[in-house]
Amino acid sequence: MKAHEQPVEKHATGIQGFDLISEGGLPRHRATLIAGTAGSAKTVFATQFLAAGIEQQREPGVFVTFEDGVADIRRNMLGFGWDIARWEKEGTWAFVDASPVPDEPTPVVGAFDLSGLLARIEHAVKKVKAKRVSLDSLNALFVQFPEHQVLRAEMFRITTTLKRLGVTVVFTGERTEDYGEVTRFGIEEFVADNVVILRNLLENERRRRTVEILKMRGAPHQRGEFPFTISPHDGIIVIPLSGIELTQSSSTVRVTSGLEELDEMCGGGFFRDSIILASGATGTGKTLLVTQFLAGGYEAGERCLLFAFEESRDQLFRNAAAWGMDFARMEKDERLKVVNRYPHAMAMEDHLVEMMQTIDEFKPNRVAVDSLSALERVASLRSFREFVISLTSYLKKKETAGLFTSTTPGLLGGGSVTEKHISTLTDSIILLRYVEAFGRMLRSIVVLKMRGSHHDSDLRRYTIDGTGMHIGEPFRDVNGILSGQPVFSGDGGEDD
Repeated sequence: MKAHEQPVEKHATGIQGFDLISEGGLPRHRATLIAGTAGSAKTVFATQFLAAGIEQQREPGVFVTFEDGVADIRRNMLGFGWDIARWEKEGTWAFVDASPVPDEPTPVVGAFDLSGLLARIEHAVKKVKAKRVSLDSLNALFVQFPEHQVLRAEMFRITTTLKRLGVTVVFTGERTEDYGEVTRFGIEEFVADNVVILRNLLENERRRRTVEILKMRGAPHQRGEFPFTISPHDGIIVIPLSGIELTQSSSTVRVTSGLEELDEMCGGGFFRDSIILASGATGTGKTLLVTQFLAGGYEAGERCLLFAFEESRDQLFRNAAAWGMDFARMEKDERLKVVNRYPHAMAMEDHLVEMMQTIDEFKPNRVAVDSLSALERVASLRSFREFVISLTSYLKKKETAGLFTSTTPGLLGGGSVTEKHISTLTDSIILLRYVEAFGRMLRSIVVLKMRGSHHDSDLRRYTIDGTGMHIGEPFRDVNGILSGQPVFSGDGGEDD
């Protein structure tokens, strides 16, 4: 960089996660096109850009609407907690209404210019001393004015004038396909300094929203698509996997698993900031392991949080009581919180944001997710892996122990998609397996891996009764348990 050159100054948008992937926000005093298909949240982005400026940085804004009526925008955005009417009274928000008049035909004109509109926008900017301007959506102009080359020149004049006034401009444009041309008419992107694309993709019969910074003239930014969701209270929330850093500190403090024998197998218990995956076939005791993990935390004076995606609240509380653990008392003492969700109820990004917000509010010492397999079944492989990466990184950052369960497809063992794609993200793996022996079904448990610690590598028998799980002696007379093809050299022995 030459001595007289200065880096492009960024203007923080205040949109959660976006400022990270844009490495500081949008270039200040420049124009950014927000392009997307129907339902991709273009208007929400344009509105949130102004709302965040007012709420977080006390920067007034002007909203120019070409499609929706002013009253509709006020009403629709109130659901996000953005009280536009109040901001108008306080002089921090101004509308320029260029939307069509209801019940009147849309005029189609030939030669024209937008001098009158530009004068109205300039007046509004100066009136509220705006630092931000949003124009939503320029596509309406293409219907009214068929001379697109002239319109391009007029749009360029508007954005140039606004930049000279010292404001940062965001304007929206419509696309016909998520991976087609940038905009319907192919003009807006040539007027903009920067282009951001919002997508609303249909994957496995579910919608998935992503954001991509296509270009940012003269300024660095993260490349690729990033998932985002729309929160009823926070608006757009971008989930930036690129922002996850392997800089978390590692704790040497041990916490109990809830089973004394399992603690011994793990060299003294789980590490306080570790992520543990418990994998097994249906009925092997994964939920029981979770229950004892939470009960052990309660007895140690810790706060425990359970996200349950397979069993109802009543089932979980009943089963815990049957094993001698009182979830109701734990909850009454405010050391347990149980969140039940049906996996199909929302997209993976929505589940993730809700879980992170719950963790922030409840501040648990340990978190259990039962089970990841339920979520995996309703998501694409990409969105599922992004979910697991984000959640595990978040728990590690909080130095919170996490126990996740997954279900293997085979009764006696074998791999699963869940194990294959998230095992590298976990610190410890516990395998629960059935063992068929001489007409009986036995159970085995093994600590397959445990980062940073010596651990017992024996496959041990365990039983389940009315007081929970009991881990016994190692199998000494059988091979092939993990492959699902056990071969016994003795008579099978008796359960411990």
